[in-house]
Amino acid sequence: MLGQIDVNKSMQKKDYDKKMEKLEVRFGELQRACKEKNIPITVVFEGLDAAGKGTMINRMIQSLDPRGFKVFTLGREKEDEAMRPYFWRFFTKIPERGRMHIFDQSWYKGGYEKDISEKEVLDFEQMLTEDGMIIVKFFLMISKEEQKRRLDKLEKNSETSWRVTGQDKENNKNYEKCLKKYDRLLVHTDTANAPWTVVEGTDKLYATCKIISTMVERMERAVKEVTKKEEEKKIIKDTGDEMEKQEETTSFRNGVLQGIDLSKTIEHDEYKKKKKDLQKRLLTLQNKMYLKRVPVVLAFEGWDAGGKGGAIKRLTQAMDPRGYEVVPVAAPNDIEKAHHYLWRFWDKIPKAGHMAIFDRTWYGRVLVERIEGFAAEEEWSRAYSEINNMEEQFVNAGYIVLKFWIHIDKEEQERRFHERENTPEKQWKITEEDWRNRAKWDEYEKAVDEMIVRTSTADAPWIVVEGNSKYYARIKVLETVVNALEQRLM
Repeated sequence: MLGQIDVNKSMQKKDYDKKMEKLEVRFGELQRACKEKNIPITVVFEGLDAAGKGTMINRMIQSLDPRGFKVFTLGREKEDEAMRPYFWRFFTKIPERGRMHIFDQSWYKGGYEKDISEKEVLDFEQMLTEDGMIIVKFFLMISKEEQKRRLDKLEKNSETSWRVTGQDKENNKNYEKCLKKYDRLLVHTDTANAPWTVVEGTDKLYATCKIISTMVERMERAVKEVTKKEEEKKIIKDTGDEMEKQEETTSFRNGVLQGIDLSKTIEHDEYKKKKKDLQKRLLTLQNKMYLKRVPVVLAFEGWDAGGKGGAIKRLTQAMDPRGYEVVPVAAPNDIEKAHHYLWRFWDKIPKAGHMAIFDRTWYGRVLVERIEGFAAEEEWSRAYSEINNMEEQFVNAGYIVLKFWIHIDKEEQERRFHERENTPEKQWKITEEDWRNRAKWDEYEKAVDEMIVRTSTADAPWIVVEGNSKYYARIKVLETVVNALEQRLM
């Protein structure tokens, strides 16, 4: 692929000026159009050493409103970044809807800095593009001779000599070998949703024009597609001609929750004894977890009034607060809504040796957002694989991932609701929304069953906790966490 490209393509200055006069105006118009249509744009610049990535980025942004873009120059991983999953430093930098983020080197840096699979890269890009993001990837290409000439020029200048490293010179000597590595990378990650554009970088006029032409083409296409979808939705809304959804046959549905024995309980004295022992072991394990740099993610979901807060409190009572964070998850705010729905959770992923405890989680996409209509069917349907992929990345990075569903029956929930209403210090815990959600119990139960079946994996399992007895539930959670930590650390 790369070896067959004529890197010496060029353009006359008069032709460049003529083309760019129209392109620059259109580029600025499309930036505003993408902002109006809430289209996020990620632009990736990769390429050979000294191919001109910085120069091309600088030329590209001259036509844009600086308030609408941000440039990230990514060198080697910083210590804080290296202590988290590989994609953490990239996911936390994705643009909100209507903005453009430009990466001078990206998750492709150096043919991957870490041992990650091409599948992880493709899953990452697919997840973003299916959510409406434009991903434009440029690979700047120059010849071996041109590369050496540029490196020599940089090195001779006292102001730029620091930019040339021994590795750059070594890469030039092994030009053909580097080309093969990049060739394989581009072939395996060139997709319809996020294609590569190879830019012949010898002539800067030609390269600039090709880059902006590509940006204009991709942005125009995206604006047309979004406009078309908006018009189609308007027609459906105005005519009321929505297709009726076929009623689902429930007789063959996986009924995970139906088989849970909620009569399990434990006496108060035994509860106190077990709790004391487990909390003591947990503190010891937390110290070992820190020393061995093992990160932990605990995810809690469950029915309203199921006892998530009580279980979390018993977990944290004996732990060092410097080593964990409890993350309460509510409805997303405006900034969070402007990003991919997983963005706010990636931002809270703990570094190595620490623990994050999520009170409600990313599974809201397939639960409350699904049931209440906050996410379209196509959005929550693809969320299962997106979540599985994210959790797989955590596990591959060495994380312990445990997911708890605190289960109670409908009668126990009603009893607890009334108890909260009749207890002054607990009244803040019960709202009209809780009662409204209760009316949709059957819909939620169906969604929970599907969630557990489709996202419980060997490395990131769901643990259904029998919650009618609060004492039993708290001990089961403590035992599960302690056992998982001991299995890894002891």
